[in-house]
Amino acid sequence: MIRFILNGREIEVEVPPHWTLLRLLRERLELKGTKEGCGIGECGACTVLLDGMPVNSCLVLAPKVEGRRVETIEGIGNKESLHPLQKSFIEFGAVQCGFCTPGVLMSAKSLLERNPHPTREEIKEAISGNLCRCTGYQQIIEAIEAVVNHLKRETI
Repeated sequence: MIRFILNGREIEVEVPPHWTLLRLLRERLELKGTKEGCGIGECGACTVLLDGMPVNSCLVLAPKVEGRRVETIEGIGNKESLHPLQKSFIEFGAVQCGFCTPGVLMSAKSLLERNPHPTREEIKEAISGNLCRCTGYQQIIEAIEAVVNHLKRETI
C-alpha cells in the first residue's frame, strides 16, 4: 500500500512492488493521458511531474512515490478550463497526432513553474527529452514562447 498526492488529491493504493508508476497510473488508476512510447525512458511520452520535476514514469517504481506529489496531464486542465499551455498548443498547431503532447506539456509546465521567463534555448533544453515525430518542434517551441510572452506582459 502506498500513499501519495496525485493531481492535488491524497490517495492510497495497493500496488505490487515491481510495478512502474506508468503502469499504476494507466492500469490501476485509469489515467490514460500518460502514454507508453518506448518503455525504456528514451521518448518522454510517459513524462509526469514528481515533486514538480519531470520524470519518465516508465522508469520510476510505483512504491518510490510514497509520500510524494505526482502530477499528470489530467491534473493541469480540463475541457471547461484548459491550462494556458494547452490553449497555446491548440492555437499554434503544436498538437499533431497527440501521442507525445501530454509529456511535452508536462515538461513545459515544469519549466515555466521553475523559470517563468526562459529563453528559447532553455525551452529547447527543457523539452529535449520528449521526442515528437510529427511537428518538427517549431510549433511546440512557438506555443511555449507565446505563454512565456503572455507571462512577461502580466508581470510588467
